[in-house]
Amino acid sequence: MTRREYGQECSLACALDAIGGRWSLLIVRELSLGPLRFSELARSVGGAPTDVLTKRLRDLGRDGIVSRRELAAPVSATVYELTELGRGLERPMIELGRWGMQLQKAEDIVGLAPSSLPNALRTVLHPPPEASFRLGLRSTGQTFSLRAHNSWIEASRGDLGDPDLTLSGSPIEVLAAVVVDPAAAPDVEIEGDTALLGQLGAMVVVPDRLRHEAAARFAQPVG
Repeated sequence: MTRREYGQECSLACALDAIGGRWSLLIVRELSLGPLRFSELARSVGGAPTDVLTKRLRDLGRDGIVSRRELAAPVSATVYELTELGRGLERPMIELGRWGMQLQKAEDIVGLAPSSLPNALRTVLHPPPEASFRLGLRSTGQTFSLRAHNSWIEASRGDLGDPDLTLSGSPIEVLAAVVVDPAAAPDVEIEGDTALLGQLGAMVVVPDRLRHEAAARFAQPVG
C-alpha cells in the first residue's frame, strides 16, 4: 500500500482512504460553497500547510472528488471545485457535523470563521419538507446564501438575489440569533421577513447541553 491506508474490501474503508486524511473534509466543506482559488482555499480551511493542502487536492483530484478549472479571461485564474461525486459528500458532511455537536462546547464556536457560518446553520437547522425560504448572510465582508427546499438547505457564496430574510453580523452573533434568540444578539441586522427568523428558531435541533451552554453565554433563559 502507498497512499491507501486500509486496503480493505469495505466501502467505509474505501471512503476513509479517499477523504479520511487530515484537511480533506475541511476542503470539501469550503468547496461546498463554491469554487475557490488555492490562496482562498488555504485561508478558508484555517491553517493547512501549503504542501499538505497541495497533496490533499492532488489526492482528491485523483479520486474524482475535486477538479481544477481555468477561469476565462480577463480573470485568468485556476479554481478548485467539487465534482458531482464530491457533491455527494455534502449530506454525509452535514450529518457528521450534527454528530460532532455532541462533542462540541459552546465556547468552541466563539471564533467561528465567516465561511463556516453557512454550514453551521445547515447543521443546526432541520427544515420540514414543506419549508421553502431563501436566507442571505453577511458577515465580516463576506456574503452567503441559503435556500431551503425538500428538507434540505443548499448553500453558496454570494448574493442569491431577493432573499426572504437577510442577517448581518459576526458569525457567532448570527448563529446566536437563530439558535438562542434574536434578543441574544442585538447587534445583528435583520432585513426582510422577521417572522421567518422565529420559524428558523423552531427548526433548530442541537444537543440540550449545547443549547443550555449557548443560552447561558448569551444570558438568555432556556424555554
